[in-house]
Amino acid sequence: MNLQYVSDSKGKTTGVFIPINEWNELKKKYESIELEELSVADWHKDLVVKRLEDYKENPDSAMDFDSAMDDIEKDL
Repeated sequence: MNLQYVSDSKGKTTGVFIPINEWNELKKKYESIELEELSVADWHKDLVVKRLEDYKENPDSAMDFDSAMDDIEKDL
């Protein structure tokens, strides 16, 4: 693949240029590559905000990751 890197004035890489024929090959190989961003439904964002608010009001109600995994695995 013949990539060209784009750098800022300090030499930090800020982007990559992919020749169009190579881009087209990548699109064939990975069908979803052109998705620039995934949209999250408003109801989902609202749910996350609500859960964060609940956590801030009562942080002791949360379970750490390892405990949550143990709890899930015991039901498997």
